[in-house]
Amino acid sequence: MTSLEVLPEKNEQYGTKEYWDQRYSQESEEDSFDWFKSYSDIAPIIRELVPDRNARILMLGCGNSRLSEEMYDDGYTQIVNTDYSDILIEKMKHKHHEVRPEMQWLEMDVRDLKFDSDSFDFAIDKGTMDAMMTSKGDVWDPPEDVIQNCNQEVDSVLRVLRKGGIFLYLTFGQPHFRKRYLTKPGTTLEIRTLGDAFHYYLYIVRRQE
Repeated sequence: MTSLEVLPEKNEQYGTKEYWDQRYSQESEEDSFDWFKSYSDIAPIIRELVPDRNARILMLGCGNSRLSEEMYDDGYTQIVNTDYSDILIEKMKHKHHEVRPEMQWLEMDVRDLKFDSDSFDFAIDKGTMDAMMTSKGDVWDPPEDVIQNCNQEVDSVLRVLRKGGIFLYLTFGQPHFRKRYLTKPGTTLEIRTLGDAFHYYLYIVRRQE
C-alpha cells in the first residue's frame, strides 16, 4: 500500500496522532512519503548550512520520509529522528538498525522535546508544523490551538539547539503565515524561495551566539 492510498477524509486529521498511527499501521517498512522537496533537491543547501558531517541533527516528525536515510548515506550519521507515532518509530528502528546503526529513532512530540538544552547543532522540519496547521479556522486569523502548537514546537526546538545552531523549516507556507512563529528573541531569520512555477519557502532560524 502506498501513502497516497491512506489519505485522510478531512485535512484536519493530519494534525492528529490517531490518523498517523492508523496510517503507519497499514503501511509496510518499505513504504515512504516525502512532503515537499526530496533530499536531492535541498542537499546543496544542507551541505552549505551544515558543512560538518559530524554535526548532531534532530529530525522533527520524521515519518517514513527518506530524508534521514539519504542524509545518513551522504555522511550525516549523527541523526536523531523523532515522531509521536510509536508504530512508525518501531518500524523505522527495525528497518534501519543494521544498515544505519548510528541513527536513532525516538517516540517524542515536537512540542515537548525530551532532550537536554543546547544539545543539537541542527534541526529540520519538513512538513510537521504544516500538519499542525490543518485544523479548521481562518488562515489569516488562526485558532488558538494552532498558534499554541506552533509556538511550542519552535520554542522547544530553540531550547535544544546549541548557540549558533540552525533550525531549518521547509514548507509551501508564505512568510505572512509563518514568520509570526519563527521570529523569536535571540534568533535571526533568513527566508529563501525555492522553485519557479510553484514556490516553496525555506526558513532558516539561527540561534545567536
